[in-house]
Amino acid sequence: MKPLDISQNLFMRYENTQIVNHYYGLLAIYALAQTAVESRSKRLLKKCIDLLNLYPDRVEHPRYNFENYRAGGNGKAWLVMMEAMGKLEEGFGFSNEQKEIVREYAEKTMQAPKDRDGTLCMPSRSELEQIWIDVVTAVTPYMLFAGLAFNEERYIDFAAEQCFKMYEVFLDPNCGLLHQSRGFMEDKEAFSEDHWSRGNGWGYLGLAELVQYLPKDSPHRAKAEKYFKDLSAAMLRYQGPNGLWRQEMTVDTCWEESSGTGLILYGYGIGLRLGLLDLEKYYDAFVKGINGLWNLCINEDFSTEKSCPGCLCPGSGKTKGTIYAYIHEKQPVRDEPHSYGCIMLAMVEAHRNGIEDLTRTKGGN
Repeated sequence: MKPLDISQNLFMRYENTQIVNHYYGLLAIYALAQTAVESRSKRLLKKCIDLLNLYPDRVEHPRYNFENYRAGGNGKAWLVMMEAMGKLEEGFGFSNEQKEIVREYAEKTMQAPKDRDGTLCMPSRSELEQIWIDVVTAVTPYMLFAGLAFNEERYIDFAAEQCFKMYEVFLDPNCGLLHQSRGFMEDKEAFSEDHWSRGNGWGYLGLAELVQYLPKDSPHRAKAEKYFKDLSAAMLRYQGPNGLWRQEMTVDTCWEESSGTGLILYGYGIGLRLGLLDLEKYYDAFVKGINGLWNLCINEDFSTEKSCPGCLCPGSGKTKGTIYAYIHEKQPVRDEPHSYGCIMLAMVEAHRNGIEDLTRTKGGN
């Protein structure tokens, strides 16, 4: 089956069995928007625009951690950018009112609470200065796309600076991977022990969008490319024999995890296309991972497997934030909503990297 058809079918499964909302639903809509543009499907593009026009006022959702989710997240900002660049089908796009909503929420995001070092922190408990890597995916792409759409350098600077701050503070120099959080345990200065695959994927997605869309002469480009290459190399060492990464990436007996794998492969695909990642070193790993997702994580009915449920510094007491908690207090779930957008993004990059068809292998789902 063609990767773009897989992506579309995954979204259909998602919306037919669950409510597409929250940040993970918006990630799936972002992936569907990319699918629509790559397949030149006016039907899918209209679907994305119609869904995103419901934000911020006509979707029931909790108060998100960051304001830009209320506007429609990365998918809306990306489509506004693509329209500004003349890359959408003629006659498709958002009203001026909706575009101004993207700008309005970019301004609100810039004013969100920050810790002592200027890193975005948990808005609802800003006095605790709790920070976590997931925020890179929440904020960096949105601010980057809004900056490029509106020719607003402040937004681009903010996107890059927040991504770099979090990469630097969460980097484990012993292995080159990222921890998820700081400030959620009894010792408020302590970092979670993990090297969680989806957490590394959240940080990696921000870097991948920066290297993909930053202008060639951007003052942020050199650092973005260095951090992107460094994290790419660090993660490659931990890819499993089935092409997947594990929930705790450094423990080779831990269970395989699909959402983190999808995010990592999305970044690998971008790096391969841009020539930032060595073809001989990364392409086989990319293909192996895509086939691993198709055969082990996507069922015939397009339900998904092996995805970690919501996870922010799991555990309690002495186990909170420990590697033990990430492995044992979280278990993989079928049809877990985080999985859809992450796997869809990987399939879009499979298409862009010339994978025309995926075949079930013996033993696949």
